[in-house]
Amino acid sequence: MPSNEQILLDNRPQGEAATSNFKRVTTDTPALKDGEVLVRHHYLSLDPYMRGRMNDSKSYAASQPLGEVMIGGTVGEVAESRHPKFAVGDKVVGMGGWQQFSVVDGNAPGMLRKVDTTHVPLSHYLGAVGMPGVTAWYGLVKIIAPKAGETVVVSAATGAVGSAFAALAKARGCRVVGIAGGPEKCKYATEELGFDACIDHREHGDLKAMSKALKEACPDGIDGHFENVGGYILDAVLLRANAFARVAVCGMIAGYDGQPLPLQNPALILVNRMKIEGFIVSEHMEIWPEALKELGTLVGSGQLRPRETIAEGLAAAPEAFLGLLKGKNFGKQLVKLV
Repeated sequence: MPSNEQILLDNRPQGEAATSNFKRVTTDTPALKDGEVLVRHHYLSLDPYMRGRMNDSKSYAASQPLGEVMIGGTVGEVAESRHPKFAVGDKVVGMGGWQQFSVVDGNAPGMLRKVDTTHVPLSHYLGAVGMPGVTAWYGLVKIIAPKAGETVVVSAATGAVGSAFAALAKARGCRVVGIAGGPEKCKYATEELGFDACIDHREHGDLKAMSKALKEACPDGIDGHFENVGGYILDAVLLRANAFARVAVCGMIAGYDGQPLPLQNPALILVNRMKIEGFIVSEHMEIWPEALKELGTLVGSGQLRPRETIAEGLAAAPEAFLGLLKGKNFGKQLVKLV
């Protein structure tokens, strides 16, 4: 069996995460038992939720245990199989973690899924046609539930979730406004992703400036908002929200280092009779087939053209992950392992 390079969570961050929180090791891959599959990972997904898992605090999911392989989505191919449903060479998506190989119980529901790479590149199953895409779909379709002509806003607009959100919202006839960091990302949002407007939060770095920019970009107010960041951006959106606006809360990346993110004017929720709902996409597995079908069609038809930032080799994962938390990536952040 091949040796397996892994990255473990070695210690918990005190405030900001650092490369010293991780440890790289090499282990032997265990022999397969009946029903098991050995997967060689081609790509590892890096996602903001991982930062929350590094903390030892109450959250929607259990903390990442110390001394174990970091959690993470992976795509790859079956290298060896002792399960009748999986053959060597099958392309699969799963949660193999920060390592080159994983041994998976082929009978465990939802642990390993075969994918077709005829029209959709393998890496896209970690982004646009994977968990981030389904996240965008759920927040838009099930929480915001927009009508044609409504204005919807998304923060972290050019990431894996935001780019899928734009394509899905445009397909429903919405005016779509993004918030992203830097002129290059905003240009990509409007010229390639189909956003009607994009606000550079680096140029509008406080509540007053962001509120003014949102007023200009959303002259008819905001009917729906998909929140990935929190902080003053959410405060500014609430100031511009219409009556009966809906907010899907997916992430609070501004607070991942542990500091609380208070709302400045929560009375606006009452004044505008707003719906604000947080969600975790893995708790809604029943919608995945419908969402993945639409996302795959959007990618296959060219209506969704996701970008990827790719770090080379497992050793590059910690630095790439810290860069993701600071918005250094362009589109979906991946690590290429093969």
